[in-house]
Amino acid sequence: MAHLPQIRIPATYIRGGTSKGVFFRLQDLPAAAQVPGPARDALLLRVIGSPDPYGKQIDGMGAATSSTSKAVILSRSSKPGHDVDYLFGQVSIDSPFIDWSGNCGNLSAAVGSFAISAGFVDAARVPTHGVATVRIWQANIGKTIIAHVPITAGEVQETGDFELDGVTFPAAEVQLEFLDPAADEEGGGGAMFPTGHLVDDLEVPGVGTLKATLINAGIPTIFVNADAIGYSGTELQDAINGDPQALAKFEAIRAHGAVRMGLIAHIDEAAKRQHTPKVAFVAKPAAYVASSGKHVAAGDVDLLVRALSMGKLHHAMMGTAAVAIGTAAAIPGTLVNLAAGGGARTAVRFGHPSGTLRVGAEATLADGEWTVTKAIMSRSARVLMEGWVRVPHP
Repeated sequence: MAHLPQIRIPATYIRGGTSKGVFFRLQDLPAAAQVPGPARDALLLRVIGSPDPYGKQIDGMGAATSSTSKAVILSRSSKPGHDVDYLFGQVSIDSPFIDWSGNCGNLSAAVGSFAISAGFVDAARVPTHGVATVRIWQANIGKTIIAHVPITAGEVQETGDFELDGVTFPAAEVQLEFLDPAADEEGGGGAMFPTGHLVDDLEVPGVGTLKATLINAGIPTIFVNADAIGYSGTELQDAINGDPQALAKFEAIRAHGAVRMGLIAHIDEAAKRQHTPKVAFVAKPAAYVASSGKHVAAGDVDLLVRALSMGKLHHAMMGTAAVAIGTAAAIPGTLVNLAAGGGARTAVRFGHPSGTLRVGAEATLADGEWTVTKAIMSRSARVLMEGWVRVPHP
């Protein structure tokens, strides 16, 4: 039996925010993988090392967490007024499945710098020193993201003194603006509040009837109160990820919330839509020790938030979920807003397992409908490795 050599594909391994993933230029992918479909999914699964029944992704570029099992495809934008088209795939670790239903807000921080380095941004718009503005078309959800990328000596600046809880070392700050972040039909769900209510009674068999804020902003998210499900909001990963019953409870909440939001027709479909919606629980400020050992005082934050991604409690906070938090906090009466003390606000600082994060949002009420023009937050990004990934022939 003849054995073919592996395929070599140009790729870049990048940390963006508290995530990292493998970035590709669309034109560098094999022809069959340049269009959506089974060939693309099979290739990216093999790159990342999934499906892996051992849950380790040893034979791939993934690192066995939802934050590191990611793939990004970028191309010069076909959308007027934009520089780069950004497509994100959340790769399942233990099943042969890639979820294309949502964005990754953390990796969004790396898209602008990659676009500049790849030549997708007109060189005349990149200053010798200063900040380059990159307009990103987020193809998964049909939204615009504006990245403000620092430039030094005509090159993307990656090093700096900006510290982001959940990331060990400081780097250069990249400010992101998520324009009109409420999801549309492509993102799944239509209105910002798909049920028409700021707070719903969500019936979850085996759990009970929970007060919930169901919101499409950044990414579809289900917010519940921590104390309603037996938590304080100060939990770290081990308190939940080592508890199979807790994980099953959260998945039940997620599945029933997805049905209520109109994202799926039946709870059985939730297994094929793992990336969205997210489920998060909120609480009023309280002191706790973050996973790094950092002491977070109650006075340091406006509220506490813990969120699950791909069935596990996230070690920090997903960027898209941070957009949902900022948006919901800006709208009086949501569970997020109430946990933060209620009233009108344009920004919140929330506590997560790795520390704190500030996110801003501008919300307005017109004709009985809430709209958010943009959400703003800062992240950082750094190239870890560049060259080629190798995968066996299919």
